[in-house]
Amino acid sequence: MQRLWKSTSARPSSACRHLLPTGREKAAFITAPPFSPPPNPPKIAPMTTAPRTIRQLTDTVINQIAAGEVIERPASVVKELVENALDAGATRIEVATAGGGLSLIRVTDNGGGMPPEELPLAVSRHCTSKLTDDIHDIRSLGFRGEALPSIGSVARLSLRSRPEGTDSAAEISVEGGRVSAVKPVAANRGTTVEVRDLFFATPARLKFMKSERAETAAITEVVKRMALAFPHVRFTLTGSDRNTLELAAVPADGEGLLRRIAQVMGRDFAENTLPIEAAREGVSLSGHASIPSFSRANAMLQYFYVNGRPVRDKLLTGAIRGAYMDALPRDRHAVAALFITLDPALVDVNVHPAKADVRFRDPGLVRG
Repeated sequence: MQRLWKSTSARPSSACRHLLPTGREKAAFITAPPFSPPPNPPKIAPMTTAPRTIRQLTDTVINQIAAGEVIERPASVVKELVENALDAGATRIEVATAGGGLSLIRVTDNGGGMPPEELPLAVSRHCTSKLTDDIHDIRSLGFRGEALPSIGSVARLSLRSRPEGTDSAAEISVEGGRVSAVKPVAANRGTTVEVRDLFFATPARLKFMKSERAETAAITEVVKRMALAFPHVRFTLTGSDRNTLELAAVPADGEGLLRRIAQVMGRDFAENTLPIEAAREGVSLSGHASIPSFSRANAMLQYFYVNGRPVRDKLLTGAIRGAYMDALPRDRHAVAALFITLDPALVDVNVHPAKADVRFRDPGLVRG
């Protein structure tokens, strides 16, 4: 390198000399063995540009593609199944898991149930009882009709249901996209959905799962988020991979909501919170927000609901940040559980496959 500088008359300035390698580093560089590729480098198939014939995908592949959008991890399965139970009018929901949800997820409810002739439709794509011809008038948590067939395409799923007012129950199974015949079984009123060996049909997805502890914690968080919006429903979460979580049903009023908030977010929050009640131009806001002295280092304890649906929304997060701008430093975040109620036609929930994001027709009105 010295010879190069002499030949080019381009010695480095004194301000840059500290970046040059020392004598020891030069020696290590000179004596380092030459780079040699691994003995068996992985072979990567080149992307082909040859023309191919357009063809219709099979139902199994279609469902697996949908599963890639809807079923990201075991917690996604729990979310979809609990939403189905709530839409069925359940007042008691029991969730059991094993292996972080990869080995087992079982959701049992006491909802309305389904007759035997509807079970094949329940595990078929785009079949639902929750949607009319108006896509903008969505008054349920689920509406796509994709959850069960998507889960069944990548796991072993069994669906057992007994309608209200009948003495008989029926069961249907789906294993890797293969649907079995409906058969009679014994069951209590309501529906039980059991999912085993999640992603066995698409083993590559297993490489992207986190640890069992992390997946278990994600399932717990999903159940807590749903429980906040439905205080009148009793939730039980059990399993060999967790401590039992029981959330008793409470009245669906202001006092009951505060009790459910204490169950989910802790009594400390319930004792350091302020009730929120506001309404303007058809948009109502209710819930509880923490006093400035009760804050956290992140925004994980900010829960937002739109017409009872748990959502993630940067607009709402920014509104909370703006409300506390003069009371909290930038590295602290308020704790809140806020519920927005408005005409379903004024919000679009069909903008995310997992229904986690929403889009408001008038964002300024909601933020203000």
